[in-house]
Amino acid sequence: MGFVTVKESLKMKILVLANFGMGLYNFRKELLEELLNQKNVVYISLPNDEYVPKLVSLGCQFVETPLERRGTNPIKDIKLLLHYLKIIKRMKPDVVLTYTIKPNVYGGVACRITKTPYITNITGLGTSIENRGFIQKITLMLYKAGLKKTSCLFFQNETNLKFFNEKKLVKSKARVIPGSGVNLVQHPLEEYPDDDEKNRFLFIGRMMKAKGIEELLQAARIVKEKYPNTQFDLIGGCEEDYFQHLAELNKSGIINYHGQQNDVHSFIKKSHATILPSYHEGTANVLLESASSGRVVLASRVPGCKETFDEDLSGFGFEVKSVESLVEAIIKFIRLPYVQKKAMGLAGRKKMENEYDRKIVINAYVDEINNL
Repeated sequence: MGFVTVKESLKMKILVLANFGMGLYNFRKELLEELLNQKNVVYISLPNDEYVPKLVSLGCQFVETPLERRGTNPIKDIKLLLHYLKIIKRMKPDVVLTYTIKPNVYGGVACRITKTPYITNITGLGTSIENRGFIQKITLMLYKAGLKKTSCLFFQNETNLKFFNEKKLVKSKARVIPGSGVNLVQHPLEEYPDDDEKNRFLFIGRMMKAKGIEELLQAARIVKEKYPNTQFDLIGGCEEDYFQHLAELNKSGIINYHGQQNDVHSFIKKSHATILPSYHEGTANVLLESASSGRVVLASRVPGCKETFDEDLSGFGFEVKSVESLVEAIIKFIRLPYVQKKAMGLAGRKKMENEYDRKIVINAYVDEINNL
């Protein structure tokens, strides 16, 4: 699949609002490259981190933006809104692209005030919406203000679109795209690991409750008792207070905790399957990258995970928040003949090629920019 081109007469100033560099670089780099290749000026607004130099080296112009991803301080949020207003008034971008809750909300409000076209990406509902109650009501109220005048609202799965429709938050054009897509070249089909009677499972994600880390650790302990020749590798930073528990399980040999890693693909390459017991996702990039590499997917049957595999063909689903169901899925995989495991991995790769190529996402963005 080739790329759609931005109309020749529409070379633009494009401002991208995001909450951290890693997500922007790992999952949206190709979109930024395509916009730059088409001679647009691309500004990126986000907190300064180790990924900013990589983004600048692509040709993006960096605007440092203080933003607490999980903070709920209203004064800091008002400051963020004022910051967005300031940079939009100064730059006068032709279009603003926003990702994740705070840029979507406060960036959206700033665009409304300045009458600047903007395109919003709902990367997932997030814990503040998933957990019903006062916080959900506040978040939905903020979303209502931020999404009101968006030119196009991208969703990463049909369930999220349905939820926003039910809450009457969709007031403009809405499209479902295959998450952030996957770079099929960067995550090529890899040779399946040898059949040495050892099953290596991989978890990639932040160490936090919403990623299902508690269920995974309990399941790993149960499975290791029945199948000692099983390996659980965990990659990702600790966002909640799990470090001591992880260290203890690591010491006892239940898991191998590797902390934050830049080269995730090398771990995928060595694994037989990737496990994600997440409570909610937009579309799980780690599952797309694993399937693209020819690895079987074991994931909770929630929106954003269940779409990334075909049951019994390229992966196994299990009930969310259920240790018993997760253990069943892991053991089911362990008992499969080696040839079937390998075939499931190949089926996952084919699914990524047909449905999740990142070029699909890039073309959707360029198409909407052309429509402005």
